[in-house]
Amino acid sequence: MNNPLRRLKQLPWVPLFLVALLTLFWASVLELILVFSSTNVLLIQNALQILFTPPLGIIIFFAIAMGIGTLAVVFLEVIYPQVMINSGVLWALLFCLLGAMLIRNVLPIGTELLQLNSLMLIGSMLGIFFKGKPYWR
Repeated sequence: MNNPLRRLKQLPWVPLFLVALLTLFWASVLELILVFSSTNVLLIQNALQILFTPPLGIIIFFAIAMGIGTLAVVFLEVIYPQVMINSGVLWALLFCLLGAMLIRNVLPIGTELLQLNSLMLIGSMLGIFFKGKPYWR
């Protein structure tokens, strides 16, 4: 009988977690730049108020989550081209990305866009599998 956990042990967990950390690092940097510019420039602050009011705000949060998932796959393709990407690796990347988001939420970084919630989970999953569609086999 085959060991079902053997396939999980063979996944490249360290590169995937590093890609997840890198993705969230750059997303956090972009978010902090956006927060800093919105506090200093009135035009940007007004534009963000319009963008993040309901119902458009939900679409924007969902687009941010999809962008994070897509960015994670792009970083994986560029930084670790030796990793054979398949559906199992994409699921593991989602798991690592959610773990990195959980770690990021524990840290005292006062941001609101990258909160770990169901919208972030679904959006990042769609972003990962949308960009990783050629690797589903």
